[in-house]
Amino acid sequence: MIIKIYPDNPNRRELDRAVSALRDGKVIIYPTEVGYAYGCDALQSRSVERICELKGLDPKRKSLSIMCTDMSMAADYCRIDNEAFRYIKDHLAQKYTFVLPAGSSLPKVFKNRKEVGIRLALHPLTKLLAESLGSPLLTSSLPLDVDTPEYASDPELIEERYGLTVEMVLDGGIVPFELTTVVDCTTDPYTILREGGSPL
Repeated sequence: MIIKIYPDNPNRRELDRAVSALRDGKVIIYPTEVGYAYGCDALQSRSVERICELKGLDPKRKSLSIMCTDMSMAADYCRIDNEAFRYIKDHLAQKYTFVLPAGSSLPKVFKNRKEVGIRLALHPLTKLLAESLGSPLLTSSLPLDVDTPEYASDPELIEERYGLTVEMVLDGGIVPFELTTVVDCTTDPYTILREGGSPL
């Protein structure tokens, strides 16, 4: 099922439908600033585990990432010291994932690791969705096939390939796939774990 939502003039019924699905523990596919991703309510362990199954991820070995509306929401789910706060604030508009110490409010699936990836919503539909949900989204990018990259960026093709594995695909238009830059803010000095499209 594919649903079109316009962030500047959202159909509340369609938006509520997507939020209800997340609250019911469903997995969706939604647009981010760097392409489309699997998403669920990050506070529901079974939903998080379902995304790990879809992606073939082992949360004991790989950090999971959550999408937050802003710094205030992020601070509820991770520990941000003054230095990290300043660094993140200086890079709010960049396509970054910040690795930070996980907070105690995250579900047990996150506690297999001491850190969590934090992303701040830059795509307007992502921000609207997380604001309406009232909690962060567990986010994991769709698999990238180098021969057919459009299956990670075009919602109609995504519905064709992945539609049967999720509750719905939210159509936010075509969003070119791009890697985020991953910065480990738990080390001193901070460590660049992956260079993405945004400049360092």
